[in-house]
Amino acid sequence: MSSIADRRPDGVHIGRLRLTNFRNYGSADIRLNPGLVVLTGENGAGKTNLLEAVSLLTPGRGLRRANYADMAGKGSASGFAIHASLDGDAGECEVGTGSVGNGDGEGGGRKARINGANVSIDELMERLRVVWLTPAMDALFTGPAGDRRRYLDRLVLAIDPAHGRRAQDYEKAMRGRNRLLAEDRSDARWLAAIEAQMAETGVAIAAARMELLHLMRAMVERLPDDGPFPKADLDMDGDIERAVAGRAAVDVEHEFAERLASERGRDRAAGRTLTGPHRSDLKVRHRPKDMEAEFCSTGEQKALLVGLTLAHARLTADVSGMTPILLLDEIAAHLDEGRRAALFAILQDAGHQTLMTGTDAALFSSIAGQAQFLAVSHGTVSAG
Repeated sequence: MSSIADRRPDGVHIGRLRLTNFRNYGSADIRLNPGLVVLTGENGAGKTNLLEAVSLLTPGRGLRRANYADMAGKGSASGFAIHASLDGDAGECEVGTGSVGNGDGEGGGRKARINGANVSIDELMERLRVVWLTPAMDALFTGPAGDRRRYLDRLVLAIDPAHGRRAQDYEKAMRGRNRLLAEDRSDARWLAAIEAQMAETGVAIAAARMELLHLMRAMVERLPDDGPFPKADLDMDGDIERAVAGRAAVDVEHEFAERLASERGRDRAAGRTLTGPHRSDLKVRHRPKDMEAEFCSTGEQKALLVGLTLAHARLTADVSGMTPILLLDEIAAHLDEGRRAALFAILQDAGHQTLMTGTDAALFSSIAGQAQFLAVSHGTVSAG
């Protein structure tokens, strides 16, 4: 993972977004300004679909984690396509992605291009980074640990493009081990080879998570104590993460592999692997109140999430050397007037291109004349 850069990050923004057969957009060609962009319209108009399209310009399944087949417009036999014209300090660039037919799957289900040339999905991160916050994340602190792991791994991926491949390799190896155990295979060498791969990739995942937390903690400390969004204390509840934080990775790998071997009987009986980074949990505390985030009020949890999102956006800019594009879905409705004003001021000062959605344009009235307003209605976009 890269260290934090000293120079000012390059500005990056989408100047033009074109969609073909994506969700409720049969065809759309949208011009976007740098800075703040407000998308308003009724529920179901397609505001979040636009944010989802932008989120797919990076690795992964986007902000909804939907199947690619579900993203293609009804009746589309050729899948969907998303193209963006990027502009900024580093010059202009064309990037695009799309599904392969109506097929699904992380590997063969999506392709990517940069300036017309086929590239891997991971290479899109050389051109832009995207950070998002959606209403679905409001239950992050009270929901299952798996949601927090996915959230944390997405934070890691935004600054460490190799993290997604590590996670895929680990999951593939673990599925293979679980299958062998379920079939009661007695080939100890085969199991040992798979467990060695799990140990190598699992420790790499844990180390990347811990470095991300280290960088995020440093970023949080740069925030004012009396800021509009409370500081958060971050930690990991996981055996591998705790071990890798204080010991050499090679030693932790050896110990993890030995533990997997010793626990084959238990895991066979359980029908799954019970030890590893896939069982870890992200712990968040509201520092001013000295309280676990899960016990805070709904408003306090939202403020924590906004604060973490802003801190992560700053970290992503520092590490990648380019300002990430922010996607904030229905953000204004869940913040009081003071925090809305503070958020808009922070975003303007940071220089991110930020796409915000809302059903009530009045909630964004304080930035009228400073933001681009677009009206969304039934898959069409016009000046607001």
